[in-house]
Amino acid sequence: MIRRLLIANRGEIACRILRTAQHLGIHTIAVYSDADRHAQFVRQADEAWHLGPPDPQSSYLNQAKILEIARLSKADAIHPGYGFLAENAAFAQACETQAVIFVGPPASAIAAMGLKSEAKQRMHAAGVPLVPGYHGADQDDATLINEGNRIGFPLLIKASAGGGGKGMRIVTRASDLAAAITSARREARNAFGNSELLIERYIAEPRHVEVQIFCDQHGNGVYLHDRDCSIQRRHQKVIEEAPAPGLSDVTRRTMGENALKCAHAIGYVGAGTIEFLLDADENFYFMEMNTRLQVEHPVTEMITRQDLVEWQLRVAAGERLPLTQEEIPCVGHAIEARICAEDIHKDFLPDTGRIDFMRLPRNLSAHTRDPVFSHPLRLDTGIVEGDEISVFYDPMIAKLIAWHPERRGAAHRLDKALGEYQIGGIKTNISLVRHILAHPAFLEAAVSTHFIETHRAVLIPPLHPDPHTRMTAALLLAQARQPSTAEIGNASSPWDTSDYWQVNLPAKTPITLVHEDQTYDFIIEFTQNRSYRIEHGPQTLEARLFLDNGNALRAEIDQQLRHYQFRMDAKGLSLFANERQFDFTLPQPHTGTQEQQHSLRAPMNARIAALLVAPGTPVEKGTAILVVEAMKMEHTLTSPHPGTVASYYCAVGDLVTPATELVDLVKRQESKA
Repeated sequence: MIRRLLIANRGEIACRILRTAQHLGIHTIAVYSDADRHAQFVRQADEAWHLGPPDPQSSYLNQAKILEIARLSKADAIHPGYGFLAENAAFAQACETQAVIFVGPPASAIAAMGLKSEAKQRMHAAGVPLVPGYHGADQDDATLINEGNRIGFPLLIKASAGGGGKGMRIVTRASDLAAAITSARREARNAFGNSELLIERYIAEPRHVEVQIFCDQHGNGVYLHDRDCSIQRRHQKVIEEAPAPGLSDVTRRTMGENALKCAHAIGYVGAGTIEFLLDADENFYFMEMNTRLQVEHPVTEMITRQDLVEWQLRVAAGERLPLTQEEIPCVGHAIEARICAEDIHKDFLPDTGRIDFMRLPRNLSAHTRDPVFSHPLRLDTGIVEGDEISVFYDPMIAKLIAWHPERRGAAHRLDKALGEYQIGGIKTNISLVRHILAHPAFLEAAVSTHFIETHRAVLIPPLHPDPHTRMTAALLLAQARQPSTAEIGNASSPWDTSDYWQVNLPAKTPITLVHEDQTYDFIIEFTQNRSYRIEHGPQTLEARLFLDNGNALRAEIDQQLRHYQFRMDAKGLSLFANERQFDFTLPQPHTGTQEQQHSLRAPMNARIAALLVAPGTPVEKGTAILVVEAMKMEHTLTSPHPGTVASYYCAVGDLVTPATELVDLVKRQESKA
C-alpha cells in the first residue's frame, strides 16, 4: 500500500483525495500556489509545500517543481486528481522515471487517448462506433475548412488535446467556419498548449452518456454502470446523474462492453471514463476517453457503494480489483449539481471575489471521515466562508450530491438542499440548478445537451425582487448609513440595544438602491417602538424589523411577516429570501461624457486574449470587438451600440479588473429626419 501520497492538485478534488487517503492511514502531502496558501486542502493535509505564483503554468502545471517536492518530501506516489497534469503523458512518464507511482494509467495509455483525433482512429480500428468527421493530421486552416464543408452543417469543432468545452465551437453555416477555427485554436492553445482541432457532424438533440471503467495491472476490467451528463452550458456539465435514466438493458450492457473494449485496446489501468453521444434511437457513438477520475464520480460512488479513490490507490499499488463485474451493485439513483461562481443572467460569465457568507445545507454527512457513500446527501468542496474565487482557476465552488431509491426522490432531495445552500459575496448558479431540477421535462428524463438553451426562458427568468424584499433591503441599507448602526450583524450591533437605532436618526432618510441595473427609490421615516414608515412609489407602509440570531432577520411590512438571511458589507447587501439570493448595491455616480459612459468595459477579472477590430473601424451593435479569457474560458465582448472603435485602452496579454474601460467606443449619432 502507498505510504506517502503527494496530491498534485487543489480545491475540491484535493480535499476529496485527502479524505480517502487519511481514512486509509496514508500520509498526505499538499502543494499550493500563492493564491491557495490558506485554502482548505492546505490546512487538511499532513504537510504542504509551496509551488509558486497563482498562474497554473508557474504552479500546478510546473512538472519539475512538483517532482522535486515529491523527492524532497519522500512521496512514493502522486495523485493528479483531474485537470492540470492528470492527463499529461509526459508527467506520468516522468513519475515512472523518478520511481514515483503515478495514480493513474500508464503514460502510453494517456498518450493513446490524449489527442481526440488519434483516439478516434484507434477506436475505429477497435470497432467502436464513431460520429462522421475529420480527425486527420493535416491541420492547415484550408484543409479544415474544406473538410468542414464536406461533412456538412451543423458541425462541431473540438480541441484535439482537451475537454471541458474549451476549444469547442458549434458552426451552423459556412461563412462562420474560418472565424470559429481561429477562435477554437486560440482557446485550445491557451488551455492545453496544443492548437490541433478535429471536426465532427453535429448530432441534433444528443444525450451525453458516459461509462465509468476500472482496470487493474492483472488484466481485469469492469464497468461501474453509466452516467447521464447531458445538462450542460457552454459545453460544460451542470448536472450529472447515475444511472442514466431511460436506457434499455441491452443498450446499457452494449455500451459497457464497448467501453471496456476501448480500455483494453490501449492497455488501460486505473479509473477512466468513456464518453458517448446517444441519439433518440439509442444509437451511441464514441466521443472521447477521459484517462482520469471524473468530476462527477460521486454519483457512481453513491449507487455502487464504492470509494473510487480507494480503488485508484489500491490498483496503483498493484492490488487486484476488489469486485468482479457481477458483484458490482447498482442501488437507487444519485444526482449531482455543480455549484459555480457565475452570473447566469450574463451568459454564465464567471464571477470572482470573496465569499463573505456561506450557509450549508442541513442533514449533510456528520464528518468528513464518513465513507463517501454512507449518507444520502453529500457535499464535496474545498471552499469555505472567507475564501476567494480566483480568476486563475475553475469557477466551481462545490458539488452537492443527493441519493434516493427513486430518481424523482433524488431530484427533490437535491432541490431542497440547494434551497438551504446560501452563498454571499459572489453570484452563483444555484437558482438555475433548482429550476432545472423542478422542470417537468427533466423530471420525465427528456434531456439533451441543448436542455438549458431549449428551456432558457423558464430556467433563467428575470430576477426581480418583490416589493417586500426591496423594502427590507432599503430599511437595512438606511440603517447602515447611520453612525450608531454601522456594525449591523456584529455582536456590538445596536440592533441588540433597547433604544433600537433612535440615537441621531433623522426624521426621514432617502434611500436609492440598485438590483441588476434596476433602480428603486424609498423614503424611510422612524416612528417609535422599532417601527418605520416607508414610502415606495405610490405606497406608504408601516414596517418593523427584528434581528434574530446572527444574520437572521424578520421583517414585518404592511402586516406581512417574512424571514430573511442577510449579509452586508462595503459593496452592498445580499438578502436570501424565499430560498433565492438578491444582491443590492448603492448607485454609482455617472462620470464622463455620454460617449464614455457607453464605452466597453471588462465584465470580470480577465486577461485580454485578442483584439478583433482595428482602431478607426465602424461597428454595428453586436459586432465582436475583443476577446477576454477568464478561468480557462474565452468570452467575446461585442459592441452595445453602433459606433466606431476610436482606440483601445488595453493590449493582448493585459490583466484587467471588473469595470476597467477597454475600448473608446464612440457612439454613432443617428440622423434626425
